[in-house]
Amino acid sequence: MGNTIVKYGIYGFFTGLILFLLVSWLGDQMDVSFRQIISYVTFFVVLSFVYFAIKYYRDNVNNGKIRFGKALGIGILISVFAGIGTGIADYIYTSVINPDFFINYAKTIEDQERKEEILTIGSGLAALYVIILTVIIGLAISLISGLVLQRKK
Repeated sequence: MGNTIVKYGIYGFFTGLILFLLVSWLGDQMDVSFRQIISYVTFFVVLSFVYFAIKYYRDNVNNGKIRFGKALGIGILISVFAGIGTGIADYIYTSVINPDFFINYAKTIEDQERKEEILTIGSGLAALYVIILTVIIGLAISLISGLVLQRKK
């Protein structure tokens, strides 16, 4: 199980790191709403490794069977890897590449007369939020994948 988690976790980590940096960098030319949609799609692309890891473990490591709890555990651990990758990307983007991101974002939200939606946070807290959000979405994907792929022979 450990090798599967590390292998797919590393895939999720680097995919999250690269895709989130790419989306963040290209996002400067996008509308804020469209950028948010692309960000969520990226979460699901990154977390697709959860499904493939559970399926790989069931079919190639565990003789075609997997219990729901083990599938859930694999999925959550891979989500943590992916969350750390996306969190690092978010931190790099908001602290190094675009240190004015939060100021510009607040101005955009203010211009749209949605001032009540503005949060004052820094790069570290934003990265932590991204990690937690990735793990929460990963938990949902792990639950669904575990239910779909479980096999007790």
